[in-house]
Amino acid sequence: MLDESEYLRWLASAKRTLESAQGDLSRGDYNWACFKAQQAAEMAVKALLHGLGLPAYGHSVSRLLINLGSKGLQVSNDIINLAKSLDKYYIPTRYPNAWVEGTPYDYYTVEDAESAIRCAKSIIEWVEEVWRYLRRGER
Repeated sequence: MLDESEYLRWLASAKRTLESAQGDLSRGDYNWACFKAQQAAEMAVKALLHGLGLPAYGHSVSRLLINLGSKGLQVSNDIINLAKSLDKYYIPTRYPNAWVEGTPYDYYTVEDAESAIRCAKSIIEWVEEVWRYLRRGER
């Protein structure tokens, strides 16, 4: 049985986080846009896991997707590769000691932020498509 309310709760949070990433992009806070894009994708995949009543532990979006695949859901390599791109933004976007010099702000570009937001948007859309498919199958 699907847990629609838990899915919707997590998905709403994912979408709001993606909107926040877009605000960071517009302000030039590219490291934060990249981090929030990763967080948005993570929450979207966790929405699907929670909606299915499955464990949703960890922060690696690609690992969460691989775990979904082991539960019988088809996850394309394209989606996993988008997730791997985002996984790289989890820590170094936030912590100065991830870099030899400077701060995370010094290392991220508008292109990085735009790409991260596109990746997260694609993963959110994929999650929504999978959920619609699962709901149709439940009827």
